[in-house]
Amino acid sequence: MALTTSPEAPLPVGEVSRLIGGWIDRLGAVWVEGQITQLSRRPGAGVVFLTLRDPSYDISVGVTCYRQVFDAVADVVSEGARVLVHAKPEWYAPRGQLSLRAAEIRPVGMGELLVRLEQLRKSLAAEGLFAAERKRPLPFLPQLIGLVCGRASAAERDVLENARRRWPAVRFEVRNTAVQGVNAVAQVAEAVRELDALDEVDVIVVARGGGSVEDLLPFSDEQLIRTVAACRTPVVSAIGHEPDSPLLDLVADVRASTPTDAAKRVVPDVGEELDRVRVLRERALRTVRALVEREERGLAHALARPVMERPQRMVDERDAEVTALADRGRRVLRHLLDRADSELSHTLARVVALSPAATLGRGYAVLQREDGAVVRSPRQVTAGEVLRARVAEGEFPVRPD
Repeated sequence: MALTTSPEAPLPVGEVSRLIGGWIDRLGAVWVEGQITQLSRRPGAGVVFLTLRDPSYDISVGVTCYRQVFDAVADVVSEGARVLVHAKPEWYAPRGQLSLRAAEIRPVGMGELLVRLEQLRKSLAAEGLFAAERKRPLPFLPQLIGLVCGRASAAERDVLENARRRWPAVRFEVRNTAVQGVNAVAQVAEAVRELDALDEVDVIVVARGGGSVEDLLPFSDEQLIRTVAACRTPVVSAIGHEPDSPLLDLVADVRASTPTDAAKRVVPDVGEELDRVRVLRERALRTVRALVEREERGLAHALARPVMERPQRMVDERDAEVTALADRGRRVLRHLLDRADSELSHTLARVVALSPAATLGRGYAVLQREDGAVVRSPRQVTAGEVLRARVAEGEFPVRPD
């Protein structure tokens, strides 16, 4: 029940601690899973002290148990082991400290771990965290590579040396973290978030050497998986060796079989790229040469044609045709003019021959009355009438008797 307090009526610390202890006593025994981070077994002591930690969160709780409870699992349980503890929460009022009194401790078996990992895999896959369409391609030549690995580890050496051997100018931003144990998840997740926040980092590599399934458990932790899934920077998983397959491999954009393989995937080989450039240049040169040679052959074929050898030939042929047509036109016109002249001369001769003047020239005369009328019959003339006679060379008057 809620307490009623005020600045005028506060509760003493002892009362608060007593009330908290009462609430915790009513909780009863619970089963708790965690990882042992500290183990204290003092010689001759009847109580064993443990610290149980949640690998996914920065939370620990103290555990105490009688020596005979721990002796039952002492051969298979040590620091770093995952265990199930059946314990009752206890509140130590003088110090205000919560702890668990363990009545039974069970080590988490490999089969049980694998079953839980499979359940987690299916759950995350159902959310789409492993979907292929979420995978992002790696940059061809990253300017800065983020590397999360153990301090002075073989994985760090393999990635750095192989990457620089392939591309000497490559740069790294390294974050050294724990890669196994109780602190691994929190440190690796924080390192990934830090590198993802750097705009100049183009790709992040999470690397660790081989190990047992228990050693690689941090890289199947749900917290780390969700952290990688939320990254905007492409992530390469290089955990263990080829047979190892933590869940980080599924959520990462690229899965490398080993740290050395990761180095090969994130940077190109300068020698291979130079060879590729050389091959492409040679191919381009061959293509250009073939194109030029083809055009040269086409040009030579075009120049070998008669019209190109004698470019004036067509003009000369047309000039000859024009000259022939002009000569023909002149001949036709001359013939037409000659014929027209002949016809005109003939017509003129006929006109002359048939004209009155020609008749007069042959000795004939034309009689006209004074009014100019031509006399055609003697009945038209009266006695003593003066007529005019027209001859070839003139005219004169005549009088009929």
